[in-house]
Amino acid sequence: MGAHGKVARQLVPLLVAGGHEAVGVVRNPDHTADVAADGATPVVLDIESATSAELAEHVRGSDAVVFSAGAGGKGAPERKQHVDRDGAVKLAEAAEVSGVRRYLLVSSIGLQSVVDGATPDGVEEGFVAYLRAKLEAEDALRSRPSLDLTSLRPGHLLDEPATGRVALTRSTTDAVDGGVPRADVAAVLLALLEAPGTAGQTLELVSGDVPVEEAVAALA
Repeated sequence: MGAHGKVARQLVPLLVAGGHEAVGVVRNPDHTADVAADGATPVVLDIESATSAELAEHVRGSDAVVFSAGAGGKGAPERKQHVDRDGAVKLAEAAEVSGVRRYLLVSSIGLQSVVDGATPDGVEEGFVAYLRAKLEAEDALRSRPSLDLTSLRPGHLLDEPATGRVALTRSTTDAVDGGVPRADVAAVLLALLEAPGTAGQTLELVSGDVPVEEAVAALA
């Protein structure tokens, strides 16, 4: 999901280069050419209006699903619920009925700040709504034992070249801060797909000193 997003457009070429086949779901028909050029089979589907049954038609036969769609930190708060929470749940339902266990959720750093309904100081209302939607999505997906879920919480996303080195840790109550290039997020996602031992974990990701594959292997 979210195949025209900046993380997904980094991930798909990595998948294809690794010998995988990818299906990319987008809302805007104008984006299908870009998705095809990245190497994925494009599917036009609006996550806000589509049903989980419609999604299941395109999920069936897959080894894994990746949810990287997002409404961003600006705009109407209710749209964060429709996309970031409800969209993630719809994809989970589609995966379940299709017999697909592996699910990677691209979440966000900073979710500790909104636990139990807290409102962080100095954070724009739209971004607070985004964080809450991501947290609710994580909670909803964790309650589904039929999924082998890994939730990845990247830091501030940067449009910089990949470094190949990250700091990847299990989430704790301590806040982690920092940025990470989207290209490195994509590399970590690829490594997580190939590391089933990371299922059940919530991981936080920022730039660091450890090679991507080594960082993932340490947690698998």
